[in-house]
Amino acid sequence: MLSHIVFFILGLGILYLGADWLIDGASEVAKKFGIRPLIIGLTIVALGTSIPEFLLNLFAVAAGEDGLAIGNIIGSNIANIALILGISAVLMPLSFGGSVLKKEYPIMLAVTGLFYLLSVDGVISRMDGGILMGGLVAFLIFVIHDASHSPSTSASEPEEDPLFAPHTGLKKWLHDEKMGPFVRILLIVAGMAALAIGARLMVDSSIAIAEYLGISPLVIGLTIVAIGTSLPELAASLMASYKNESDLSVGNILGSNLLNILFVIGLVALIQPMQVEEESLRFHMPAMVAFSLLLWPLARRRGQLSRLGGVILLTGFAAYLLWLTIQAL
Repeated sequence: MLSHIVFFILGLGILYLGADWLIDGASEVAKKFGIRPLIIGLTIVALGTSIPEFLLNLFAVAAGEDGLAIGNIIGSNIANIALILGISAVLMPLSFGGSVLKKEYPIMLAVTGLFYLLSVDGVISRMDGGILMGGLVAFLIFVIHDASHSPSTSASEPEEDPLFAPHTGLKKWLHDEKMGPFVRILLIVAGMAALAIGARLMVDSSIAIAEYLGISPLVIGLTIVAIGTSLPELAASLMASYKNESDLSVGNILGSNLLNILFVIGLVALIQPMQVEEESLRFHMPAMVAFSLLLWPLARRRGQLSRLGGVILLTGFAAYLLWLTIQAL
């Protein structure tokens, strides 16, 4: 049991490093081609942070553990809203100003509802995966179109944007202009390899832990795995809140939830259809939709998620985890 826990933590650490390397390498390559930082953040970086969930789900489905795969996405989306936004809002009220409540939030809500509707027959088929991937293409077109009509950024933005803030150590070396494209591409490859290794370790150890404790892999996916794969989003959101960049924090979570469904579920279903357990349809997916809907009344007033709103989200998340624990006993 202890060895499985160690391998799970090791896999999580490798997963985090792999995502970090992949994002840094991809961002640097894209910048060299003159792609605007805003578009990089909303596309390359957002997709990069969803690759851990994709690989984890792919290995889980290949191992015949569809419950672990579906549970990971449901649990991750719930944790993103209730845990990460909740903690961030308690530390610093989050702004939902601008177009967030008019554009990004409704899109996230619609995609969450679509995921639920496609699951009601008990399977995410290849056709369902195609629908979700079509939604991903439409979303990326919307992001690029919307970004192209935003005010132009200045040449100094990469240094001012938290995504491109000055770094030390490996990241400082990566940002060195003397480093050629080969080094950055090598970092991307290393990141992908680390992601694959970390995801495989997490899946194997998660299945072993579930078997040892005699609980469903679905519950493991909804809790330990989901929270683990959400740690990069938690770190990014907390840093954004600390730097008073609440828009970055909110956008990070909404974008992550969107891509977890459109990219991860969509692409995995195209490769291998996934069975959806009745327990997910009866409780966990409605809980995911409910937490998504709860954001509207909490953030609509003054366009801000207050500290009280954060406490409400965290209380709801604690109640959800308590219910899962009782069911698992």
